Amino acid sequence: MTAPLPERNDIRIAVIGLGYVGLPLAAAFGRTYPTVGFDIDAARVEQLRRHHDQTLEMSEEELRASTHLECTADAEALRRCNVFIVTVPTPIDEYKRPDLRPLESASRTVGRAISRGGVAIFESTVYPGATEEVCVPIIERESGLRFNEDFHAGYSPERINPGDKEHRLETILKVTSGSTPAAADFVDALYASVITAGTHKASSIRVAEAAKVIENTQRDVNIALINELALIFGRLGIDTHEVLEAAGTKWNFLPFRPGLVGGHCIGVDPYYLTHKAQQIGYHPEVILAGRRINDSMGGHVAQRVVKLMQQRGLHTAGARVLILGLAFKENCPDLRNTRVTDIIDELRTYNVAVDVHDPWVSPAQAQHEYGISPVAEPAQGQYDAVILAVSHRQFVALGADGVRAFGKPGSVVFDVKRALPRDAVDGCL
Repeated sequence: MTAPLPERNDIRIAVIGLGYVGLPLAAAFGRTYPTVGFDIDAARVEQLRRHHDQTLEMSEEELRASTHLECTADAEALRRCNVFIVTVPTPIDEYKRPDLRPLESASRTVGRAISRGGVAIFESTVYPGATEEVCVPIIERESGLRFNEDFHAGYSPERINPGDKEHRLETILKVTSGSTPAAADFVDALYASVITAGTHKASSIRVAEAAKVIENTQRDVNIALINELALIFGRLGIDTHEVLEAAGTKWNFLPFRPGLVGGHCIGVDPYYLTHKAQQIGYHPEVILAGRRINDSMGGHVAQRVVKLMQQRGLHTAGARVLILGLAFKENCPDLRNTRVTDIIDELRTYNVAVDVHDPWVSPAQAQHEYGISPVAEPAQGQYDAVILAVSHRQFVALGADGVRAFGKPGSVVFDVKRALPRDAVDGCL
């Protein structure tokens, strides 16, 4: 006999992984349901117990409002839960292949805690089929329970946009799915109880997985097209942004802009889809071509800066360059998969000394993740070139004169984000 799903008045939620995705979710559920927020990082848990979120996604007031939320690093606390939501990272390895180790570890954690009638829901980005082909068998092995008889599964892809204070968890429509019709209804109703924007119930877990992975793949390919156009127009001596502004007067022209493509989603998710495609014997062309273009843009920026310096008669060997911004996007401390590092790496091949300044990021994290020690306060008048890589509001507020003040007389200013007036800088994408 199939185990019954949890009753609405007996739902006890566990959120596994309290990062950019998991914490807002745990806080939302913790305002209504008994919720255990679990993370293996004990220091992170201790911060959250003090109502402090170093990712800046949640305020102290928001965390205090989640009166039913308990944060812990003790996996034993999960045993009293009957709904398990996995929100761990799904990165890629050095060969750009999916790294499922965090997901597999979280699945083992769920398997050790889940009991008959429990529901395991995954939010992490995966390729179509991963939930039922990778995660569910692990839960079965660890728990001794049978899938769709003793426990059920669901998939509801995250849509968190770090640093975005307008599009929040509750105000973004949520895709839901389940391993059976009854499980799908349960998962959909659960999310609908906290998501004010509503839900969209997909017909299967595989459909929901595929929907998530193509959201960012589509965006990646579109940006790649604009980046390639910027490469072409740059060689033609045409201002790319003027072209985009003119083309944007047509009602159906999509407003993408050139730039670096990093972060936990857009620069990663396409590789999950292409991995699965290659497994079934299809070699993706457009998607991988877009990835190659976007991954090349950091090197392109560095080469443009070097060329501008040489045209000014500035020697690159021993030159000092200041990069403003290290986070993968503006006005947030998120360093995951930042492509600013590509600019740094390319500049160093020319024996350039590079300083990085970013008031948003954690210096300890930058050192741990990338071996970079940001400078707290760059000195004025000391640099041969200044690159505005991330348009944090502090840098925009400096204006062109403030940014240029970091450079020596005759130095180069390059604006990756087009945050400054075009006639006030020496180069831009």
